[in-house]
Amino acid sequence: MPFFVEVILPLALPKPFTYSITEAEYNYIKPGMRIAVPFGKSKVYTGIAINLHTTPPQLYEAKEIDQILDEEPIVTQQQLKHWEWIASYYMCNIGDVYRSAMPSAYLLESETIIVKKEEYTEQNSELTDEEYLIYEALQNQSALKIQEAVSILNKKNILPVINKLLAKNAISLREEVKEKYKPKRIKYIKLRDEFLQGDKLNEILEILSRAQKQREAVLQYFQLYAVEKKPITAKQLTETAGVSSTVLKSLTDKEIFEEYYLEEDRVTFHATDNSGFSLSEKQQKAFEAVKASFTEKQVTLLHGVTSSGKTELYIKLIEEYINQDKQVLYLLPEIALTTQLVARLTAYFGNQVAVFHSKYTNNERVETWQQVIQESEKAKIIIGARSSLFLPFKNLGLIVIDEEHEQTFKQQDPAPRYHARDATIVLAGYFNAKVLLGSATPAIESYYNAANKKYGYVQMKERYGNVVPPEIVLVDLKDKYKRKRMKGHFSDQLIEAITETLSEGKQVILFQNRRGFSPWVECLTCGHVPQCPQCDVSLTFYKYKKQLRCHYCGYNIASPTQCHQCHSTDISTKGFGTEQIEMELKEIFPEKNISRMDQDTTRGKYGYERIIDAFKNREVDILVGTQMLAKGLHFDNVNLVGILNADNMLYQPDFRAFERAYQMMVQVAGRAGRKDIQGKVYIQTYNPLHNVIQQVTDNNYEGMYKEQLHERINFKYPPFYKLIRLTLKHRDYEKLKDGAMWLYSVLSQNLKMPVLGPEEPAISRIRNEYIRTIIIKVPQDTSLGYSKGVIQKAMSSFDSIPAYKSVKVVANVDPY
Repeated sequence: MPFFVEVILPLALPKPFTYSITEAEYNYIKPGMRIAVPFGKSKVYTGIAINLHTTPPQLYEAKEIDQILDEEPIVTQQQLKHWEWIASYYMCNIGDVYRSAMPSAYLLESETIIVKKEEYTEQNSELTDEEYLIYEALQNQSALKIQEAVSILNKKNILPVINKLLAKNAISLREEVKEKYKPKRIKYIKLRDEFLQGDKLNEILEILSRAQKQREAVLQYFQLYAVEKKPITAKQLTETAGVSSTVLKSLTDKEIFEEYYLEEDRVTFHATDNSGFSLSEKQQKAFEAVKASFTEKQVTLLHGVTSSGKTELYIKLIEEYINQDKQVLYLLPEIALTTQLVARLTAYFGNQVAVFHSKYTNNERVETWQQVIQESEKAKIIIGARSSLFLPFKNLGLIVIDEEHEQTFKQQDPAPRYHARDATIVLAGYFNAKVLLGSATPAIESYYNAANKKYGYVQMKERYGNVVPPEIVLVDLKDKYKRKRMKGHFSDQLIEAITETLSEGKQVILFQNRRGFSPWVECLTCGHVPQCPQCDVSLTFYKYKKQLRCHYCGYNIASPTQCHQCHSTDISTKGFGTEQIEMELKEIFPEKNISRMDQDTTRGKYGYERIIDAFKNREVDILVGTQMLAKGLHFDNVNLVGILNADNMLYQPDFRAFERAYQMMVQVAGRAGRKDIQGKVYIQTYNPLHNVIQQVTDNNYEGMYKEQLHERINFKYPPFYKLIRLTLKHRDYEKLKDGAMWLYSVLSQNLKMPVLGPEEPAISRIRNEYIRTIIIKVPQDTSLGYSKGVIQKAMSSFDSIPAYKSVKVVANVDPY
């Protein structure tokens, strides 16, 4: 009787593939184990077993599996169920979800190995020089990796050479799967057992009477051992005690010391003694209200003004769930935030906290994965960015989603294009876990759900310790420019406020949502603006690097000294970004420390930590940054926040522009005056009477919500309609135009709902591909599943037309 296993592959494939297995394997394999399987001509991939059965596949001959990689499943049943939900809801392939969910160290790729053929006898004349070099290398070692062959020939493309050797039957290729994860091993040093009985120190010193350095090393070891009273690592001896590694080697060779290795976790945390705190009366009330709400509702929205002490409430809530032996997931929108929060939570919970996000190395992520699946004490609480919802939870009790309104919870590229907030609420349903959404400026959908009693709702209206909300001052830029009261991009009022704040020893945060020096460069003679040759955008000017860069494809050129069109030297920069603000500040306040936080300054693993720590320790007086600064960071000493140009947030071609501008300004303002003195916020704008800016000044969330809801009903937008956006891309403009028109007409004939498009987006070409979008608005009372079925069918028909096969179509559900 034949046996089969169904396997998901980490490729963009819509369904699993069936492989044949033996009876013994059938009894051994459990769903959730990794299996190396052949796919295509010669590739080997790591698949996940999801199902075992005895019916052979109809359409193809089932291949045999290569090897079983796990002893126990590393993916749980709930995860597989959740992956399927994500694939069907967000209209992508299950393979995409699998690839995105697993740490890449678990996805073994086959490495091609070159082996020589024994039966081949060389005739020197028939091998070229390059072929002979490879052949000669194979005489000395049994196998070569492609990478090694590249370094032997010192050229990138060596495949033609390999192909010729294959044709001459001199070599064969073998695919080999390699485990990428290696546990971290620490080297320890100890005295050999015979020297541990009685007082053998004199005997050792006698043996080493002539080797002064080795005697010192032994004495250092005893001294360290007396203080530490625990095993000594080789690193401690070489770094703290200054013993050189050659001395250690000599002592090991003389059999006085011996080395041994222990495996250790890469990331560990320790609790601190002064971390206890108790909730204020207002926080306690909110805490009780959240617990009461959880008895009736699965999801509760906590609407607390900035600095009302939401984090303390989360910590107390987490503590209750940990005491019930449950796992807790704490989701954050920005890695910058995890940095600050990890410090707060580990101080309280010690090593029960694990962290999971993209700045962690592959091996660190694998360790967190293993700790979660084993329900280890080290991973009771997981803090992470959106990808951490894919971890293999077994006993999830609570999910906290902080700053739930943030757009960074939505993954844009590549697939799966999921929204972490929505996907997490579904995940919680599998475990019957509770979800707490926290925000000072909730997303309109979340607030709508709370208003319609779908979610529970708890409000915190006052800042912690009764600190007064910041005073908001509007500065009319039109008036200031007219009266010539501007210095660079700063009004006289803002400069005065900065000077005053700094003289009191307080710090300042300035917000400008554009990185680089200025968004474009223009020739004043002919008006030419340098454009990216591959995208439809102007190049951003970077003064420090003296270059023009494209933020979409990374293309860059040296900054021009003359116009590329008319060769005039009269070139001027237009608009301004964080880099320019930083330079102007250095001129106005030359003796102050000024730092910048944006995508360009936080590239490394510890980029965020460096800047945040320096600011927290008051080494930096003024911090300039993009929206990274707006999200829930807590600094005691900030008394002034400046928003340099509020208008570029308001006028975006997006139905959420006003909602986002309101959230951004309130969040940035919330960084001011968090401790004892009332903070100040200066908003520079050309339009101080704009509704949204007035709503920010009055902290009037209700007003903004009602106004936006009215617009959304009128123009058929969420929460009343679901949006599905189809994006079509191709290098050939005409082919794309025809294809988009064809797809649009099929959809509008088959769907009884608004279908808009096909339109050119604001940036209609990226990396030499032209773009068209079609938007489908699905009403609340229509079945979403049925509508998606129609769209999926239309996309399949589109794909089967030879002329349009090369046009890429991507579906994005809830795209904004």
